[in-house]
Amino acid sequence: MADDHAAVRLSVAAGDGRSVEVLVAGPGDGLPMIFHHGTPGGVAVYRPMVVAAAERGLRTVLYGRPGYGASTPQPGRLVADAAQDVSAILAALGARHFVSAGWSGGGPHALSCAALLPGSCLAAASVSGLAPYAAPGLDWLAGMAEENVQEFRAALAGETELAALLELATVALKDMTGAQVADGLGDLVCEEDKAALHGALAEFVADSFRAGLSRGIAGWRDDDLAFTRDWGFALASAGGSVPVTVWQGEQDAMVPLAHGQWLARHVRAARSHMVSGAGHLMLPFDAVFDDLLELAGAR
Repeated sequence: MADDHAAVRLSVAAGDGRSVEVLVAGPGDGLPMIFHHGTPGGVAVYRPMVVAAAERGLRTVLYGRPGYGASTPQPGRLVADAAQDVSAILAALGARHFVSAGWSGGGPHALSCAALLPGSCLAAASVSGLAPYAAPGLDWLAGMAEENVQEFRAALAGETELAALLELATVALKDMTGAQVADGLGDLVCEEDKAALHGALAEFVADSFRAGLSRGIAGWRDDDLAFTRDWGFALASAGGSVPVTVWQGEQDAMVPLAHGQWLARHVRAARSHMVSGAGHLMLPFDAVFDDLLELAGAR
């Protein structure tokens, strides 16, 4: 059984002299499961996820995107740039193949691996993940809680306005405790999410905020800017040779159901799970990992 206390923390050399913060847990000979955290977020262990992965022979690999925690900032990065960092992590681990899961803001980055690393990515999952901002036929902001609408409108207005908004928001998030998460996120969490935000899940969300924002807003800022510009890869290619599964909660107030529905329609042959009665914090890792392994085996 995996033990999060036995997790190994690494600093992996990436491109342009940068380094990426990585934490590895689970069986050393397991197939790596690269987990892309939410926005904002950082390297934090959610034990139920690590255990669910280990029970299936998966080795959990957590990493911080540039600008989060100890990962060197990469101003101007695109969603597509995540694939380069994942390649560097795989090389450091001596691994050839992997599966990838991205939650919330991590969803697009998991899809970038499916699109850009077809030789090594066996399957990818987007869980509560965003669709592209310029997605045809999608009203991208519709259904989002007002806090998210304000944040992304600031991103569209430019880096200066976005940075000012995020600096204010970070004051509360960077020191948030698990007991404060449900109230602190306001209308961003629906009733289903509030009911789930206790115990290990609440501590994980708070730990992720604190880890990611410990050195400032660079990661959060650059995520938001990347989401609202071209992602740098063709989404249609994400489901080409690499199978993709899309999970979305019908009550999600952070990333509305329409985003998941759009992804399910536009990622080639995507397996769709639109979950009734679930919000943004839907983290059914047992089912997601089973899905990934089935798809990886089919490939």
